[in-house]
Amino acid sequence: FSSRRRHTRYIGDWSSDVCSSDLQSLEAEMKEAAGAYERKDFAAAVKIWRPLAEAGNAEAHTLLGAMYWSGEGVPRDHREAARLYLLAAEQGYARAQNNIGFMYGFGEGIPPRDDVQAYKWISLAIRSYTSRNEDRRDQAIKDQATLKARMTPAQIADAERLVRDFRARP
Repeated sequence: FSSRRRHTRYIGDWSSDVCSSDLQSLEAEMKEAAGAYERKDFAAAVKIWRPLAEAGNAEAHTLLGAMYWSGEGVPRDHREAARLYLLAAEQGYARAQNNIGFMYGFGEGIPPRDDVQAYKWISLAIRSYTSRNEDRRDQAIKDQATLKARMTPAQIADAERLVRDFRARP
């Protein structure tokens, strides 16, 4: 499967957990950025997503990370993509958990391959995906099976302990 597709296919499909008083403003900004991205006006999308990411918005971290992964509107930089995905993953954002897990398990060396971390993050994504994200969940289940097949029982036990111990950060 194409790793580029896996990181960018969901840009226009977003959701957010925020207070209702901020929802309309955030919703409008996210729609505007998604529309800009879909029109390939990457500079406009970055202009909106970057401040939201800097303010700690997990979804904006993930979407900006996807742009760094693919080099759309920003220099292609897998280190920055991984950093952004990890920030969002630690907040419990399923797409970011899946993306950083994919990078650990199947990426191009940044971050270095680590099957335990890959299994942890992909497992957390599987647990967090909703019915709206069945296609992503199904792919994550396949990726998890691929990882599990190449891991030792001790590695699997370590990864499952990390999953059990995970607590999302605000």
